[in-house]
Amino acid sequence: MPLEIKGLSKRYGNNWVLRDVEFTASEGRVLGLLGGTASGKTTILNLITGRTRSNGGSIALDGNDLLTTRPREREIALLPEPERPPVIGLFAGSPRESSGEAVLKGFEEKLAKAGKLVLLDDPFSHLDPELRSHSFEQVKRTARQRERIVIFATADYDQLAEAADDIAVLAGDRIVQVGTPQEIYEEPDSIAVAELTGGGNLFEARRLSKNDAELPEFHTIDGGHRVFAAPTEKSRLGSIHQNVTLCIRPEQVTMSMGASFPEDNLLRAVVTGIHFRGATSLIEFDAAGLKLETRAFKVVGLNVGDECMLGLPPHRIKILRY
Repeated sequence: MPLEIKGLSKRYGNNWVLRDVEFTASEGRVLGLLGGTASGKTTILNLITGRTRSNGGSIALDGNDLLTTRPREREIALLPEPERPPVIGLFAGSPRESSGEAVLKGFEEKLAKAGKLVLLDDPFSHLDPELRSHSFEQVKRTARQRERIVIFATADYDQLAEAADDIAVLAGDRIVQVGTPQEIYEEPDSIAVAELTGGGNLFEARRLSKNDAELPEFHTIDGGHRVFAAPTEKSRLGSIHQNVTLCIRPEQVTMSMGASFPEDNLLRAVVTGIHFRGATSLIEFDAAGLKLETRAFKVVGLNVGDECMLGLPPHRIKILRY
């Protein structure tokens, strides 16, 4: 049976850290808990283990309410162990030990001894990319083969994109969106989710079209461009002539030197920056005051000051909630 959290709340004095938090974590899957610094991720893990008392709500595992179970009887593994530094507490062996095999073996031993529920409090930040990837595979294998429930809390979306089956996004003291890593990235529901999953091009615009328009049309506040966005449920459109935030990821913006149809949201822009980022380069543009970014695998013959056309595919532009 899954771990079910309903209406979980926590406050310190008059400060509410969590309000009505709800999500479900299933056997054989890794649930990522994504949130910014001091968003309440560790507090949720501590509430599950019993290290912290709640101010309301329920936490049920196999139909049993954990909040009425003594902490030492819950048989929940929290890694790294709270009283130890992240790397030393998580992995067996001497802190001087540098062998990748020893580190992975130590991690595997701790997972093997863990009960049905495994909580990971951002334990991989100190590892190099290769070792981190091996650890992710081990976590997923443990969840699948041993039918463990794994909750992995971190502020790093890239880690969860690789390690998690599902993600619950924590922002503003509550869970604001749940989905697969791909769903969360491609269909961010709010500004907070878009920023936590990598940000990109977020800009304000005002709706011009009616509610029943096939493609909603907007006028950008910066640059004064008319752009079309993806078909959206009416409740997300807001009042006409009211500002909303639009989002399109950098890799979804296309560069072109030729003509195109108006529906492609073609904007004339000037290159203001080119930044090498390893496999890709980040290119910055100014489209009459509207700042945009795109990513490209190769930048050949493009220089700061050059002018080109940017395409913003309507189906890639999302309307975000505040």
